Amino acid sequence: MNGRMVLERFPAGGPRGSWPAEEFAHARRMEGQQAEVVMDIATDMFLVIVRADDVAGTAA
Repeated sequence: MNGRMVLERFPAGGPRGSWPAEEFAHARRMEGQQAEVVMDIATDMFLVIVRADDVAGTAA
């Protein structure tokens, strides 16, 4: 286990001026999740993640 759960994946080469990963993460934060965007260099994707301790805390 790497300590995170991937909620969604977005290609790094999105349309100019578009930030779909950031918008998705913002919407999850508005729902109360501690979502953040990270870059997966190996796949050239932006990942919206929540840390495993945040997932466990919301399940309780």
